[in-house]
Amino acid sequence: MSVELDKSLVTGNEVIDGQHKELIGKINKLIECCEQGGGKVEAIKLLDYLSEYTDFHFTEEEKLQEEVNYPALAEHRQKHAEFKKAVEELHEMLVEEEGPTEPFVTAVNKNVRDWLFDHIRGFDRLVAAYIQEK
Repeated sequence: MSVELDKSLVTGNEVIDGQHKELIGKINKLIECCEQGGGKVEAIKLLDYLSEYTDFHFTEEEKLQEEVNYPALAEHRQKHAEFKKAVEELHEMLVEEEGPTEPFVTAVNKNVRDWLFDHIRGFDRLVAAYIQEK
């Protein structure tokens, strides 16, 4: 099930929104691979790429927050760490299984896609609002 960057996910920061769009594209590719019977190796490569891009994106977000002295940076970092741990667990799950199983796809939807959307709508939009106020 492909998803798009809708208005509820737009922060107003062009760079961050562009990165979110890229992340959503990576998630879509992973889910599409799994739903269309892609193999274990392909799914692992897509999950690894998603993990690498997520690290890059979170570093950029945190750098921006440091620059503006965002007061909730520590909490935001903690949320990023939780996401990274969830992706690591998905990687372990995928390696242990025969390939991208239905439980794996369910976990990707819950722990990656839904988490990211909730995070953007909550935490990232608060950061954007704080920056706009400054």
